[in-house]
Amino acid sequence: CIHPINLLTLYSEGMKSRHWCIPWLTNSSLLAWTTLICLLSAVSSFSITSMDFPPPKDYSHLIFETKEDNTKWFHERGPLWQGQAFSLQIKEVLYHQKSLFQDVIVFDSVHHGKVLVLDGVIQCTERDEFSYQEMMAHIPLYAHPDPKKVLVIGGGDGGVLREIARHPGVEEIVICELDKDVIDVSKKYLPFMAKGFDDPRVTVNIMDGAKFMEENQSSFDVIITDSSDPVGPACVLFETPFYKAMHGSLREGGIICTQGECVWLHVDLIQPLVKAIIPLFTTVEYAYCTIPSYPSGQIGFIIASKGGKGCKVPTRTPEASVQKELRYYTPDIHQASFVLPAFAERAIFGCER
Repeated sequence: CIHPINLLTLYSEGMKSRHWCIPWLTNSSLLAWTTLICLLSAVSSFSITSMDFPPPKDYSHLIFETKEDNTKWFHERGPLWQGQAFSLQIKEVLYHQKSLFQDVIVFDSVHHGKVLVLDGVIQCTERDEFSYQEMMAHIPLYAHPDPKKVLVIGGGDGGVLREIARHPGVEEIVICELDKDVIDVSKKYLPFMAKGFDDPRVTVNIMDGAKFMEENQSSFDVIITDSSDPVGPACVLFETPFYKAMHGSLREGGIICTQGECVWLHVDLIQPLVKAIIPLFTTVEYAYCTIPSYPSGQIGFIIASKGGKGCKVPTRTPEASVQKELRYYTPDIHQASFVLPAFAERAIFGCER
Protein backbone atom coordinates (compact mmCIF):
# COMPACT_ATOMS: atom_id res chain seq x y z
CA CYS A 1 0.00 0.00 0.00
CA ILE A 2 2.67 2.51 -0.95
CA HIS A 3 3.44 4.91 -3.75
CA PRO A 4 6.80 4.21 -5.37
CA ILE A 5 9.27 6.24 -3.34
CA ASN A 6 11.67 4.52 -5.61
CA LEU A 7 11.36 1.72 -8.10
CA LEU A 8 13.24 -0.78 -5.99
CA THR A 9 10.88 -0.32 -3.07
CA LEU A 10 7.85 -1.47 -5.01
CA TYR A 11 9.63 -4.10 -7.03
CA SER A 12 11.20 -5.57 -3.92
CA GLU A 13 8.09 -5.36 -1.77
CA GLY A 14 6.39 -7.76 -4.00
CA MET A 15 3.22 -7.45 -5.69
CA LYS A 16 -1.15 -6.16 -3.39
CA SER A 17 -2.67 -3.95 -3.79
CA ARG A 18 -2.72 -4.15 -7.40
CA HIS A 19 -1.28 -0.95 -8.79
CA TRP A 20 2.03 0.64 -9.37
CA CYS A 21 1.66 4.11 -10.80
CA ILE A 22 4.70 5.97 -12.13
CA PRO A 23 3.18 8.88 -14.05
CA TRP A 24 6.51 10.57 -14.64
CA LEU A 25 8.09 7.61 -16.46
CA THR A 26 7.56 6.66 -20.07
CA ASN A 27 7.67 3.03 -21.13
CA SER A 28 11.19 3.43 -22.45
CA SER A 29 12.49 5.20 -19.35
CA LEU A 30 10.79 2.62 -17.12
CA LEU A 31 12.66 -0.09 -18.99
CA ALA A 32 15.91 1.77 -18.50
CA TRP A 33 15.28 2.27 -14.80
CA THR A 34 14.28 -1.31 -14.16
CA THR A 35 17.30 -2.60 -16.04
CA LEU A 36 19.53 -0.38 -13.89
CA ILE A 37 17.85 -1.62 -10.73
CA CYS A 38 18.33 -5.21 -11.82
CA LEU A 39 22.07 -4.58 -12.13
CA LEU A 40 22.26 -2.73 -8.84
CA SER A 41 20.32 -5.37 -6.94
CA ALA A 42 22.59 -8.10 -8.22
CA VAL A 43 25.65 -6.57 -6.58
CA SER A 44 24.35 -4.80 -3.48
CA SER A 45 21.46 -4.45 -1.05
CA PHE A 46 20.80 -0.94 -2.45
CA SER A 47 19.05 1.19 0.16
CA ILE A 48 15.49 1.96 -0.83
CA THR A 49 15.72 5.34 0.87
CA SER A 50 18.66 6.54 -1.21
CA MET A 51 16.65 8.15 -4.00
CA ASP A 52 14.17 11.00 -3.90
CA PHE A 53 11.21 10.98 -6.25
CA PRO A 54 8.62 13.55 -7.35
CA PRO A 55 5.49 14.05 -5.22
CA PRO A 56 2.49 11.81 -5.91
CA LYS A 57 0.18 12.56 -8.80
CA ASP A 58 -3.35 13.82 -8.25
CA TYR A 59 -6.14 11.45 -9.30
CA SER A 60 -9.12 13.78 -9.03
CA HIS A 61 -9.83 13.23 -12.73
CA LEU A 62 -11.02 9.70 -11.94
CA ILE A 63 -13.98 11.17 -10.05
CA PHE A 64 -16.59 12.57 -12.41
CA GLU A 65 -20.26 13.52 -12.52
CA THR A 66 -22.57 12.33 -15.27
CA LYS A 67 -24.58 14.89 -17.19
CA GLU A 68 -27.59 12.63 -17.65
CA ASP A 69 -28.55 12.15 -14.00
CA ASN A 70 -25.91 14.13 -12.05
CA THR A 71 -24.60 11.03 -10.31
CA LYS A 72 -20.97 10.92 -9.22
CA TRP A 73 -18.67 8.01 -10.13
CA PHE A 74 -15.16 6.74 -9.53
CA HIS A 75 -13.67 5.32 -12.74
CA GLU A 76 -10.66 3.02 -12.25
CA ARG A 77 -8.18 2.56 -15.09
CA GLY A 78 -4.67 1.12 -14.85
CA PRO A 79 -1.65 0.13 -16.93
CA LEU A 80 -1.82 -3.50 -15.81
CA TRP A 81 -5.33 -3.94 -17.20
CA GLN A 82 -5.27 -1.85 -20.34
CA GLY A 83 -8.43 -1.71 -22.40
CA GLN A 84 -10.77 -2.28 -19.48
CA ALA A 85 -12.09 -0.20 -16.58
CA PHE A 86 -14.21 -0.51 -13.45
CA SER A 87 -16.58 2.11 -12.04
CA LEU A 88 -18.36 2.56 -8.73
CA GLN A 89 -21.08 5.08 -7.99
CA ILE A 90 -20.09 7.51 -5.24
CA LYS A 91 -22.40 8.48 -2.42
CA GLU A 92 -19.88 10.80 -0.73
CA VAL A 93 -16.15 11.46 -0.92
CA LEU A 94 -14.97 11.16 2.68
CA TYR A 95 -11.26 11.87 2.28
CA HIS A 96 -8.92 12.96 -0.49
CA GLN A 97 -5.37 14.02 0.36
CA LYS A 98 -1.83 13.25 -0.69
CA SER A 99 0.46 11.47 1.73
CA LEU A 100 4.22 11.73 1.36
CA PHE A 101 4.05 8.85 -1.08
CA GLN A 102 0.67 8.60 -2.78
CA ASP A 103 -2.75 10.00 -3.52
CA VAL A 104 -5.28 8.67 -0.97
CA ILE A 105 -9.04 8.64 -1.52
CA VAL A 106 -11.78 7.17 0.65
CA PHE A 107 -15.38 7.36 -0.52
CA ASP A 108 -18.70 5.90 0.49
CA SER A 109 -20.21 4.09 -2.49
CA VAL A 110 -23.82 3.37 -3.32
CA HIS A 111 -23.55 -0.43 -3.32
CA HIS A 112 -20.03 -1.35 -2.15
CA GLY A 113 -19.78 0.51 1.15
CA LYS A 114 -16.55 2.33 2.04
CA VAL A 115 -13.82 2.21 -0.61
CA LEU A 116 -10.08 2.88 -0.25
CA VAL A 117 -8.22 4.10 -3.35
CA LEU A 118 -4.45 4.59 -3.58
CA ASP A 119 -2.96 6.30 -6.61
CA GLY A 120 -6.18 5.87 -8.53
CA VAL A 121 -6.61 2.14 -7.88
CA ILE A 122 -9.15 0.45 -5.61
CA GLN A 123 -7.45 -1.31 -2.72
CA CYS A 124 -10.53 -2.57 -0.93
CA THR A 125 -14.28 -2.19 -0.74
CA GLU A 126 -16.41 -2.93 2.29
CA ARG A 127 -18.52 -5.31 0.22
CA ASP A 128 -15.85 -7.83 -0.80
CA GLU A 129 -12.54 -7.12 0.99
CA PHE A 130 -12.98 -10.18 3.21
CA SER A 131 -12.23 -12.64 0.41
CA TYR A 132 -8.74 -11.27 -0.19
CA GLN A 133 -7.90 -10.63 3.47
CA GLU A 134 -9.06 -14.05 4.65
CA MET A 135 -7.26 -16.01 1.95
CA MET A 136 -4.06 -13.96 2.19
CA ALA A 137 -3.86 -14.64 5.92
CA HIS A 138 -5.43 -18.04 6.47
CA ILE A 139 -3.84 -20.04 3.67
CA PRO A 140 -0.31 -19.68 5.10
CA LEU A 141 -1.43 -19.68 8.73
CA TYR A 142 -3.53 -22.84 8.54
CA ALA A 143 -0.88 -24.50 6.36
CA HIS A 144 1.61 -23.99 9.19
CA PRO A 145 1.30 -26.45 12.10
CA ASP A 146 2.04 -23.96 14.87
CA PRO A 147 2.72 -20.34 13.84
CA LYS A 148 3.89 -18.19 16.73
CA LYS A 149 5.40 -15.12 15.12
CA VAL A 150 3.98 -13.45 11.99
CA LEU A 151 5.29 -10.54 9.89
CA VAL A 152 3.15 -8.43 7.54
CA ILE A 153 4.80 -6.21 4.92
CA GLY A 154 2.43 -3.47 3.77
CA GLY A 155 -1.19 -4.06 4.68
CA GLY A 156 -1.70 -0.65 6.26
CA ASP A 157 -5.48 -0.93 6.03
CA GLY A 158 -5.35 -3.54 8.80
CA GLY A 159 -7.41 -6.24 7.09
CA VAL A 160 -4.70 -8.91 7.13
CA LEU A 161 -3.97 -8.08 10.78
CA ARG A 162 -7.65 -8.60 11.59
CA GLU A 163 -7.52 -12.10 10.13
CA ILE A 164 -4.21 -13.05 11.77
CA ALA A 165 -5.69 -11.99 15.11
CA ARG A 166 -8.25 -14.80 14.79
CA HIS A 167 -5.43 -17.29 15.49
CA PRO A 168 -5.08 -17.59 19.29
CA GLY A 169 -1.83 -19.53 19.02
CA VAL A 170 -0.03 -16.62 17.36
CA GLU A 171 2.00 -14.83 20.01
CA GLU A 172 3.45 -11.88 18.08
CA ILE A 173 2.24 -9.96 15.01
CA VAL A 174 4.61 -7.43 13.44
CA ILE A 175 3.66 -5.08 10.61
CA CYS A 176 6.01 -2.92 8.51
CA GLU A 177 4.11 -0.22 6.60
CA LEU A 178 5.94 2.63 4.91
CA ASP A 179 3.00 5.06 4.66
CA LYS A 180 1.65 6.03 8.08
CA ASP A 181 -1.17 8.00 6.45
CA VAL A 182 -2.72 4.78 5.14
CA ILE A 183 -2.89 3.44 8.69
CA ASP A 184 -4.35 6.66 10.08
CA VAL A 185 -6.93 7.02 7.31
CA SER A 186 -7.96 3.38 7.63
CA LYS A 187 -8.43 3.69 11.38
CA LYS A 188 -10.73 6.68 10.85
CA TYR A 189 -12.74 5.57 7.82
CA LEU A 190 -12.31 1.78 7.59
CA PRO A 191 -12.69 0.55 11.20
CA PHE A 192 -14.09 -2.78 9.99
CA MET A 193 -10.59 -3.52 8.67
CA ALA A 194 -8.35 -1.36 10.86
CA LYS A 195 -9.61 -3.05 14.03
CA GLY A 196 -6.76 -5.46 13.36
CA PHE A 197 -4.45 -2.83 14.86
CA ASP A 198 -6.30 -3.09 18.17
CA ASP A 199 -4.97 -6.55 18.98
CA PRO A 200 -2.35 -6.27 21.78
CA ARG A 201 -0.06 -8.71 19.96
CA VAL A 202 0.44 -6.20 17.11
CA THR A 203 3.62 -4.12 16.84
CA VAL A 204 3.69 -1.41 14.16
CA ASN A 205 6.88 -0.34 12.39
CA ILE A 206 6.76 2.60 9.97
CA MET A 207 9.69 1.52 7.84
CA ASP A 208 10.85 -0.48 4.84
CA GLY A 209 10.06 -4.16 5.24
CA ALA A 210 13.13 -5.39 3.37
CA LYS A 211 15.44 -3.58 5.77
CA PHE A 212 13.50 -4.92 8.76
CA MET A 213 13.81 -8.49 7.54
CA GLU A 214 17.52 -8.16 6.92
CA GLU A 215 17.84 -7.11 10.56
CA ASN A 216 15.64 -9.97 11.80
CA GLN A 217 16.96 -13.23 10.43
CA SER A 218 15.32 -16.61 11.15
CA SER A 219 12.64 -14.79 13.18
CA PHE A 220 9.19 -15.50 11.70
CA ASP A 221 7.00 -18.51 11.09
CA VAL A 222 4.87 -16.74 8.48
CA ILE A 223 5.59 -13.65 6.36
CA ILE A 224 2.74 -12.05 4.41
CA THR A 225 3.58 -9.42 1.79
CA ASP A 226 0.58 -7.22 0.97
CA SER A 227 1.84 -4.51 -1.37
CA SER A 228 1.73 -3.03 -4.84
CA ASP A 229 1.97 -4.46 -8.34
CA PRO A 230 4.97 -4.10 -10.60
CA VAL A 231 4.75 -2.50 -14.03
CA GLY A 232 7.10 -3.07 -16.91
CA PRO A 233 9.67 -5.86 -17.32
CA ALA A 234 9.12 -8.37 -14.53
CA CYS A 235 12.53 -10.03 -14.30
CA VAL A 236 14.12 -7.33 -12.16
CA LEU A 237 11.93 -7.84 -9.13
CA PHE A 238 12.89 -11.50 -9.01
CA GLU A 239 16.57 -10.66 -8.61
CA THR A 240 16.30 -8.09 -5.82
CA PRO A 241 17.57 -8.81 -2.28
CA PHE A 242 13.99 -8.64 -0.99
CA TYR A 243 13.09 -12.26 -1.67
CA LYS A 244 16.33 -13.52 -0.20
CA ALA A 245 15.55 -11.36 2.83
CA MET A 246 12.14 -13.03 3.13
CA HIS A 247 13.75 -16.45 3.01
CA GLY A 248 16.39 -15.40 5.51
CA SER A 249 13.84 -13.93 7.90
CA LEU A 250 11.82 -17.15 7.98
CA ARG A 251 12.38 -19.82 10.55
CA GLU A 252 12.82 -23.38 9.32
CA GLY A 253 9.40 -24.67 8.31
CA GLY A 254 8.19 -21.12 7.68
CA ILE A 255 5.82 -19.97 4.94
CA ILE A 256 5.56 -16.79 2.86
CA CYS A 257 2.47 -15.51 1.08
CA THR A 258 2.66 -12.69 -1.46
CA GLN A 259 0.06 -11.15 -3.72
CA GLY A 260 0.23 -13.04 -7.00
CA GLU A 261 -1.61 -10.93 -9.58
CA CYS A 262 -4.41 -12.16 -11.87
CA VAL A 263 -4.14 -15.24 -14.08
CA TRP A 264 -6.41 -13.60 -16.65
CA LEU A 265 -4.10 -10.62 -17.03
CA HIS A 266 -0.63 -11.25 -15.63
CA VAL A 267 0.75 -14.72 -16.28
CA ASP A 268 3.74 -12.96 -17.86
CA LEU A 269 4.49 -11.53 -14.40
CA ILE A 270 3.51 -14.58 -12.35
CA GLN A 271 5.62 -17.12 -14.21
CA PRO A 272 8.96 -15.32 -13.79
CA LEU A 273 8.22 -14.74 -10.10
CA VAL A 274 7.54 -18.43 -9.54
CA LYS A 275 10.62 -19.39 -11.54
CA ALA A 276 12.81 -17.02 -9.52
CA ILE A 277 11.54 -18.18 -6.14
CA ILE A 278 11.86 -21.92 -6.81
CA PRO A 279 15.64 -22.03 -6.15
CA LEU A 280 15.17 -20.26 -2.81
CA PHE A 281 12.27 -22.18 -1.30
CA THR A 282 11.45 -25.83 -0.71
CA THR A 283 8.00 -25.56 -2.28
CA VAL A 284 6.40 -22.83 -4.42
CA GLU A 285 2.67 -22.95 -5.16
CA TYR A 286 -0.05 -20.68 -6.54
CA ALA A 287 -3.56 -20.16 -5.21
CA TYR A 288 -6.29 -17.64 -5.98
CA CYS A 289 -9.59 -16.19 -4.83
CA THR A 290 -12.45 -14.36 -6.47
CA ILE A 291 -13.10 -10.72 -5.62
CA PRO A 292 -15.44 -8.64 -7.81
CA SER A 293 -13.83 -5.23 -7.25
CA TYR A 294 -10.36 -6.32 -8.47
CA PRO A 295 -9.53 -6.43 -12.20
CA SER A 296 -11.15 -9.44 -13.89
CA GLY A 297 -12.66 -10.41 -10.52
CA GLN A 298 -9.72 -12.57 -9.43
CA ILE A 299 -6.41 -12.28 -7.61
CA GLY A 300 -3.77 -14.83 -6.75
CA PHE A 301 -1.22 -15.68 -4.08
CA ILE A 302 2.31 -17.01 -4.30
CA ILE A 303 2.74 -19.44 -1.40
CA ALA A 304 6.26 -20.70 -0.67
CA SER A 305 7.76 -22.68 2.20
CA LYS A 306 11.19 -23.05 3.79
CA GLY A 307 11.06 -26.75 4.51
CA GLY A 308 7.84 -28.70 4.85
CA LYS A 309 5.69 -30.50 2.31
CA GLY A 310 3.79 -27.64 0.75
CA CYS A 311 0.70 -25.66 1.65
CA LYS A 312 -2.12 -27.11 -0.46
CA VAL A 313 -3.62 -29.02 2.46
CA PRO A 314 -4.22 -27.21 5.76
CA THR A 315 -2.52 -28.75 8.78
CA ARG A 316 -5.03 -27.11 11.10
CA THR A 317 -8.65 -25.99 10.70
CA PRO A 318 -10.56 -23.09 12.25
CA GLU A 319 -12.41 -23.62 15.50
CA ALA A 320 -16.17 -23.73 14.99
CA SER A 321 -16.60 -20.29 16.54
CA VAL A 322 -14.00 -18.80 14.19
CA GLN A 323 -15.41 -20.51 11.11
CA LYS A 324 -18.80 -18.95 11.80
CA GLU A 325 -17.18 -15.51 11.58
CA LEU A 326 -15.36 -16.21 8.31
CA ARG A 327 -17.17 -15.35 5.09
CA TYR A 328 -14.84 -16.84 2.48
CA TYR A 329 -12.18 -19.16 3.88
CA THR A 330 -12.95 -22.80 4.66
CA PRO A 331 -10.64 -25.85 4.71
CA ASP A 332 -12.29 -26.99 1.48
CA ILE A 333 -11.75 -23.70 -0.34
CA HIS A 334 -8.16 -23.69 0.96
CA GLN A 335 -7.48 -26.85 -1.05
CA ALA A 336 -9.65 -25.83 -3.99
CA SER A 337 -7.86 -22.49 -4.37
CA PHE A 338 -4.72 -24.31 -5.60
CA VAL A 339 -6.60 -26.01 -8.46
CA LEU A 340 -5.79 -23.85 -11.47
CA PRO A 341 -7.42 -23.63 -14.89
CA ALA A 342 -5.41 -25.59 -17.45
CA PHE A 343 -4.15 -22.48 -19.25
CA ALA A 344 -2.88 -20.95 -15.99
CA GLU A 345 -1.14 -24.10 -14.79
CA ARG A 346 0.60 -24.49 -18.14
CA ALA A 347 1.67 -20.85 -18.22
CA ILE A 348 2.88 -20.63 -14.60
CA PHE A 349 4.36 -24.06 -13.98
CA GLY A 350 4.85 -25.43 -17.48
CA CYS A 351 2.62 -28.40 -16.73
CA GLU A 352 1.13 -30.33 -19.62
CA ARG A 353 -2.59 -30.66 -19.02
